[in-house]
Amino acid sequence: MIEPRVLAHKLDFSWKRFFLQWEWMLVIIFIAINVMNINLSEYYWDYDNLRDAMMGFLDKSFIVLPMVLIMILGDIDISVGSIVALSAVIMADLYTMGVPMVLAMLICLAAGIVCGWINGMLIVKYKELSSVIVTLATMIIYRGIAYVILEDQAAGGFPEWFSFLGWGYVGPIPFILLAFVCFAILFYLLLHKTVLGRQIYAIGNNANASRYSGVKVDRIKIFVFVLAGFMAAVTGLFLTARMGSTRPNIATGYELEVIAMVVLGGISTAGGKGRMIGAIIAIFLIGFLRYGLGLINVQAQMLLIIIGLLLIAAVMVPKLKIKRTQKLRKT
Repeated sequence: MIEPRVLAHKLDFSWKRFFLQWEWMLVIIFIAINVMNINLSEYYWDYDNLRDAMMGFLDKSFIVLPMVLIMILGDIDISVGSIVALSAVIMADLYTMGVPMVLAMLICLAAGIVCGWINGMLIVKYKELSSVIVTLATMIIYRGIAYVILEDQAAGGFPEWFSFLGWGYVGPIPFILLAFVCFAILFYLLLHKTVLGRQIYAIGNNANASRYSGVKVDRIKIFVFVLAGFMAAVTGLFLTARMGSTRPNIATGYELEVIAMVVLGGISTAGGKGRMIGAIIAIFLIGFLRYGLGLINVQAQMLLIIIGLLLIAAVMVPKLKIKRTQKLRKT
């Protein structure tokens, strides 16, 4: 009797390989940052301060979740900050014209979806253009439309209940934190536990091979960019609720902060590699680092230097591990 051949080989579990994953490095850095901040300021380990700090940086974290999917695809979206502004401005302008707040919020989400759909359609239609060029153009266009609608004015006067999104609590826990946890679980399951998630990884590794294998590459890309637009609009809701008003210049620079969190989380800029949990850890790592250094009045430029060094480490460490593995195989 002929023994069947085994085509896939499963590596034996290794504690060393397990703890050398980049996500564990992030956990160690996160712990070190908290220990450092506790020693630098007596006000750091205060629940009220920590809670307020989280409410301050969690709004942009909603965009991190779909950005993970986009970068695993091998693409990038630098228009998300402008989508935040445009969707929030549309909502505020409609409300000031007498549209009910709930309907204005739904239109805000719809505006984000449309913006994401336009991004996705342009990227799959004009494959000769990189996603950087396409989303750079739409970033300028979306922000420009927001300025056309409101010019340099601010719009506000929202109902009192709307502020619950930004400042409300469910027991002792901020509502925005609960909302983020729910979305994070959904995106984690989507990426790591579904066929769509496996297809996203496959496209990031080799889009042409995936296309010839029957994967609907264009359809999946459009869907992921639509998700990014939707989550940018969700950010617009939370950010506007926290600020109490909105302007066309809100969320300026969000795209760079979001991309920094994703890269620091271990997502490969070349696509096809990375885990959602790494990006989630990076959100809180950068958020608490910024909060702790702010308590001791460290200049913003120093924070940028620290984040830059962490990003360099995030890019270099996986490559060093690959070179070491290749060297061991040769020997």
